[in-house]
Amino acid sequence: MRYSEKALKVKESSTLAITAKAKAMKAAGENVISFSIGEPDFDTPAHIVEAAKKALESGFTKYTDSSGILKLREAICAKLKKDNGLDYEPSQIVVSNGAKHAIANVCAAVLNPGDEVIIPAPYWLTYPEVVALAGGVPVIIKTDKANSYKATAKQIEAAVTPKTKALFINSPNNPSGSVYSENELRAIADVVIKHDLLIIADEIYEKLIYDPSSPHVSIASFSKDIYDRAVVINGLSKSYAMTGWRMGYTASPKELAKIIGNIQSHQTSNINSITQMASIAAMNGDQGCVENMRKEFAKRRDYMVERISAIKGFDMAPPAGAFYAFIDVSALFGNSKALKVTDAADFAAELISKKGVAIVPCADFGCDDFIRLSYAMAMDEIKEGMDRIETFVKENW
Repeated sequence: MRYSEKALKVKESSTLAITAKAKAMKAAGENVISFSIGEPDFDTPAHIVEAAKKALESGFTKYTDSSGILKLREAICAKLKKDNGLDYEPSQIVVSNGAKHAIANVCAAVLNPGDEVIIPAPYWLTYPEVVALAGGVPVIIKTDKANSYKATAKQIEAAVTPKTKALFINSPNNPSGSVYSENELRAIADVVIKHDLLIIADEIYEKLIYDPSSPHVSIASFSKDIYDRAVVINGLSKSYAMTGWRMGYTASPKELAKIIGNIQSHQTSNINSITQMASIAAMNGDQGCVENMRKEFAKRRDYMVERISAIKGFDMAPPAGAFYAFIDVSALFGNSKALKVTDAADFAAELISKKGVAIVPCADFGCDDFIRLSYAMAMDEIKEGMDRIETFVKENW
């Protein structure tokens, strides 16, 4: 059988593959600590779970509107107004099976064969894959530590061609934890408007920011000109510890929202009905649970920064948001006492083999010299894992 050429080019998700390997090793009785998965270790807050139970008990188990029930889309609109200063109507919201699905919907809705999409590196590894699946061409621009791994408006404009259709911005960023400032976003918005681009603003980590001087700002809030060219991507997975519930959404101009809704109606229809009721409880309920998780992540972040800064050959810009440490390990390449380590993938392979610690090499994030460590895990595991990593480096360099 001849398979789809586009499908054959899709890479396996390295984060999920590494996580699966770590789980398999644990199941086989090996003592493995995994820094690989971007998933909060907290349980979903009790009031959200209770709302799901009530939905089940009341028989709310049937099909719903494919874009989500009205009450949920109204709750999303209220959230966007309160948190981000954005005015959307329910007809502009499409609730999808996680933010990943939402992003795929947008790419399917806007891209024609050969359309270029600018993606600053480091990027979430899914972006270029869904762009390519939709017939688009990912255009990667490199960033550096001097600007905390954020793309500048000048870099973005230099990458624009007559074929450019859209731009991805992810703030706070996975994997770097960088947060774009309002001034940086305003400069980027000017470029977007000047060249009549679409900006896809992935804001899934907006609640997880640790530096008060770098608050989250939604680029769509600046003016009507940028609002009309923006798609806001968000969801509940990270902020409410609801990864398995699969709830993401888009907020976009009405015409685009209708197209996205039409696509979803034929591909998946509505997301899980129970999740929708749980999501309403999450968004309308007490937000103290979100702040409590953020404070715990902040403690872990501070500990990770301290430990990483003491390890020979590790170089990192401290993350301002999300829950990842993005580390340049290129200083270790080619000079190990006993190991053949020529890139981050070699480093990761040796680390899990020698010390039972799973990390993510970042080639699939657009940065060959880097590794990503998630600190969405219990502090005792973080401490043990960092001890093993530090020992591994000391023994071999």
